Amino acid sequence: MRRVLVTGGGSGIGRATARAFAEAGDAVTISGRRMDALRETDDGRGMTCRIADVCDEAAVKALFDEPHDVVVANAGMGAASKVANTSLALWNQTLAVTLTGVFLTFREALSGMGQGGRLIAIASVSGLKGEANVAAYCAAKHGVMGLVRSLALEVAGKGITCNAVCPGWVDTPMADAAVEGAMKRFGIGREEAAARVFGDTPAGRIVEAQEVAAAVLYLASPAAAMVNGHGLVIDGGAG
Repeated sequence: MRRVLVTGGGSGIGRATARAFAEAGDAVTISGRRMDALRETDDGRGMTCRIADVCDEAAVKALFDEPHDVVVANAGMGAASKVANTSLALWNQTLAVTLTGVFLTFREALSGMGQGGRLIAIASVSGLKGEANVAAYCAAKHGVMGLVRSLALEVAGKGITCNAVCPGWVDTPMADAAVEGAMKRFGIGREEAAARVFGDTPAGRIVEAQEVAAAVLYLASPAAAMVNGHGLVIDGGAG
């Protein structure tokens, strides 16, 4: 039985991913900042719930009191803001959670990870292209992709892989917040706001969290042993 850690396991992609690993028979640990959310993710599935802020070096280190075979660095944050209106505090917080948190998680994971280990970051299509009004988030996710590609080269000879999943818009609280922000900014209803935010998706819908989880499970599987340093895009063809 593999030991799996999923950070940011209290909602959205983290919740779907943790549940998918648990259903596959893995021993799953989830971390986050709210125990009630983590317990809701577990919902009787037998996961281990740990409180940890991925910006806190000591808290991240404590998550690895035992080694994990698969580590999914999912914790992150993003807020819409034009560069001219982005405070230094928002910039620093976004990079701390979304980029430095992945670095700390992966660095500690390596201390006990052996042959066959899997490091998987939840990045974003925003880590592959620029997007207006989310510069801090894009910068952080681009940093995640640079980290993944560099670390992949460092661990390849140890039989470990490091990859990322790069979703487009996913049906999570972050997407809900984007729609609500458009509603307030333009004074429009929910349906029109959703069309503005998600309207360029060729598939006609946004991604389900379970679809991202399925991609993570693939990257963690033996079938992906030679996939390394890759960003797997899940966006319905939006490009």
